[in-house]
Amino acid sequence: MRKPMRVDDILNNDVWDVDYEPHIRVDTTKCRECKEKPCLLLCPAQCYTLAGEEVLFSYEGCLECGTCRLICPHDAIKWNYPVSGRGIHFRFS
Repeated sequence: MRKPMRVDDILNNDVWDVDYEPHIRVDTTKCRECKEKPCLLLCPAQCYTLAGEEVLFSYEGCLECGTCRLICPHDAIKWNYPVSGRGIHFRFS
């Protein structure tokens, strides 16, 4: 029987083919007004970080789940799938 793998270990097997153009756009002016900032807590890839009072976003490690788009209370996130063939390639272990 195989031992269950941790999520971090599974994600380490995945490969990202990062596009030069982000597939997610974040309106940081709306982020400044947001008190809750749920993207910081709910993004499974931790693509959102806080630097002082500013929310920073890094699309390179995005898992393309769309969670950020759904939970943003200010509609500050515009999300599209990456260009064909780009983005994450899941490799299950």
